[in-house]
Amino acid sequence: MFYNIIKNFFLKKNVTKKLATQKSIGSNDKVLTVGVLVDETYFNSTNLLIERIVSQGIQNNNISVLVYKDKIKKKEEIIEPFLSIKNISISGEIDKKEVNDFIETPFDLLINYYDVNKSALLLLSTKSKAKFKVGFDTVDKRVNHFIIKTLVENYNEFVLELFKYLKILNKI
Repeated sequence: MFYNIIKNFFLKKNVTKKLATQKSIGSNDKVLTVGVLVDETYFNSTNLLIERIVSQGIQNNNISVLVYKDKIKKKEEIIEPFLSIKNISISGEIDKKEVNDFIETPFDLLINYYDVNKSALLLLSTKSKAKFKVGFDTVDKRVNHFIIKTLVENYNEFVLELFKYLKILNKI
């Protein structure tokens, strides 16, 4: 427990340093590939969120999902690639191949579907090579290019607002 507190302190310091040096330049490219980073601590309807995104015209095979969980139960089965605080070192290095692949993929759109500032999630978002990042207004404003003000539980409203503005921005 004490180790996790120290780890979170250093991760937060690492994220703050990355955000200070990061340039927030969005892309004007059309959205074809989508990455979704979900915190399943507060939202566990990831499949409904994906179905809603598919209903807006994005192909299912162009959507990649990465799930973050604070604690993973021993007998729990997780279908999507997942990450927990145990997979991140104190310096911010990640030891899971599928997570590193997700970060290195240059998605046209990254949906940061979490509304609580957690060091691990912020680290993943800042390390991501995504061209355009979207998230909630309760998260650090420097992480996302576009912010939507709604609750995590309202995934229908989030997706409708997102795609409404993507059409306005000529990204679809």
